[in-house]
Amino acid sequence: MSVEPVVRVRDLHKIWATPDGKNIALAGVSFDVHAGQITALVGPSGAGKTTVLRIVAGLLQPTQGTAEVAGRRVNGPPEGVAMVFQDYSRSLLPWLTVLGNLMLPMRANGVPKAEAQDRARHALASVGLSGRERIHPRQLSGGMQQRVAIARALAFQPTLLLMDEPFASVDAQTRMDLEDLVLPLRDEYAVTILFVTHDIDEAVYLSDRVISLTPPPSVVGDIVPIDLPLPRDQVTTKQDPRFAHHREHVLSLVRTSTPGVPA
Repeated sequence: MSVEPVVRVRDLHKIWATPDGKNIALAGVSFDVHAGQITALVGPSGAGKTTVLRIVAGLLQPTQGTAEVAGRRVNGPPEGVAMVFQDYSRSLLPWLTVLGNLMLPMRANGVPKAEAQDRARHALASVGLSGRERIHPRQLSGGMQQRVAIARALAFQPTLLLMDEPFASVDAQTRMDLEDLVLPLRDEYAVTILFVTHDIDEAVYLSDRVISLTPPPSVVGDIVPIDLPLPRDQVTTKQDPRFAHHREHVLSLVRTSTPGVPA
């Protein structure tokens, strides 16, 4: 018996009106994401990766085609979906404490205060921020602020977590530390993850599958299964010959699909 995918994208088109006419961003993007998977969306700049993610999140309507989450067509923000954005400084409310930031979306959705507090504290512990509940986001480093944003999403207990370039705004060491949060959190919260990244190493390191989009008008150029063993770490995994093979393959997909860039 086949298992219904958590995300089903079919024939997505997105056309933007411009002063010069129509700009066709997506021209028939289709893929599935199955329960428990971590899937990366990669592609050259302007390929529509964030556009696809926002359509799945219900923040943007496609011109044609459908996105489904848990078997239901997306016509607005779906139930059970949380999103982490690249710009953590804008996604956190500076006048609220860390705990207040985590509790706000739960309280807005009717979660009782005591339960919201318990879930928020557990999520903060999961990302290594126990004891920081009463401080404000501005008192934290950028990497810690992004941990708060991730904890807020997980405290909501989503079935699907969407992340748009979540680690692009932090330094290289912090980025690796944040990457190493993702796989344990996927398992702890039994969440399916779909994320956008420009970083090919990150896509291969974190993912079960990598979906490569072509330049616009974009379609799916390839879907690459990643067979790296678990658990993964920044040294051993990246020394594995299979990592180098997958990295080379995904990088070649992105670079050869970029005009003017040789293979």
